[in-house]
Formats: sequence, C-alpha cells, structure tokens
Amino acid sequence: MCGRYSLFVPRADVEERFSATFAGSYEPRYNAAPRQSLPVITDETPGTIQRMEWGLIPSWADDRNDFEFINARSETVTEKRSFAEAYEQRRCLVPADGFYEWVEKDGDKQPYRVTLADQRPFAMAGLYERWEPPQRQAGLGEFGASGTEPADEDDVVETFTILTTEPSEFMADLHHRMSVILAPDEEATWLHGDESERAALLDPYDGELAARPVSTAVNDPSNDSPAVLESPDV
Repeated sequence: MCGRYSLFVPRADVEERFSATFAGSYEPRYNAAPRQSLPVITDETPGTIQRMEWGLIPSWADDRNDFEFINARSETVTEKRSFAEAYEQRRCLVPADGFYEWVEKDGDKQPYRVTLADQRPFAMAGLYERWEPPQRQAGLGEFGASGTEPADEDDVVETFTILTTEPSEFMADLHHRMSVILAPDEEATWLHGDESERAALLDPYDGELAARPVSTAVNDPSNDSPAVLESPDV
C-alpha cells in the first residue's frame, strides 16, 4: 500500500516535470499523510496542479467520515462501487519524489524511503471524487427537514486515492503491495487513454528504484521536516 509519501523538490522542478502550474502556493512535504490537502493533476485540467484531500470519499456517501480510501487495488478497481465511476471518468496524477514503507526488523518496524534511482519526481496513478453532504429538501425553502441550512461551497470536499498493485521484484522485500508508478510517457495515457490502454499501465513499475532507511520520526505525521529523512544511525 501507500500510506505516506513526500514531495519537497523545488516548485519550479515540479512544474517543469509535469508541464503544469500550481494553482496556489506550494508547500514542500516531507511526510505527506492521509486527510491532508496535497497536489494532484486531473484529467479535466492537466495544466494545473491543484490540491485535494488524500482519502477518497465516494460521491454517494451519506457521511464523509464513513469512507476515506487512501488506496484502491488496481486489480478490482473496475468492480468496486467506490471506485468504478471515478476510474472511468475522474483520473489524476499524484506527484511525489518518494514514498515510505515499513519493514519488520528485530521486533520493530524500520521505515524506508523509496525513490526513483535518479531521484527525479514521478507520478502515482490516482482517482478523485467530489463529495458534498446530501440535501434532503422537504418543502421548507432553503432549509432541510432537520432545519439545517443546505451545504454551501465550503462543505464540498474534493478527495483522491492512490492505486496500488503487486510489488516489483525490488519492492517485494519491503511490502506486499506498491503504488502504481507511471513512466513519464504513460501519464497522458492514464489521464486520457481508453480502458485497455489504462489497464496496461497497472502492472508493477519496471524502472529502477532505490530505498534507504530513515528516521522513525516519520511514523508521526505531525513530523513534516527534513529530520524524517535522517539515517536511523544519526
């Protein structure tokens, strides 16, 4: 699975790499975690890097707290109600420059940071949704049956999930799943390709990866600084 990742290369490098411009500010993230607002590039506006909350909430959910899917299994994404429509209509790229996995070691878990071998930013395959609280009009003008006001734009939540697949040979020593990493020439196909073209991209990444142990400070998502990258021996 992918439960934590990073994106802290300079803003200009991210924009150049993805031929897209940030819609707002750019905050380097050393320890990006679920429920945080993080950069994505959607099929609808591929020239813009916008923010969405990590943890997909299906559009049909009654309560946003009932669902927060940080990952979606690529093998079943077309079958699951929570993801099937988004897979067909709302795909995105999730920019990153590394992600974290935890390995059992001496009865404890040692975090590792996984990157491309050349340290360049990359994109993980994602899906996104737009959720708003259900409105139950009952002939009360602008008020619902409960007497509460209808949701305004501030109540709308845009969320995303990251697709996972079987691990590559390299990743198998670290975890039994890995995020779907797209090669640069596959990114446009993920956003705009047909079903067969998209399905062909969901295999384990066959490029060269690197991994090194990092500080257990990364275990706490409130630790979002270069300190999480330190060797455990420091």
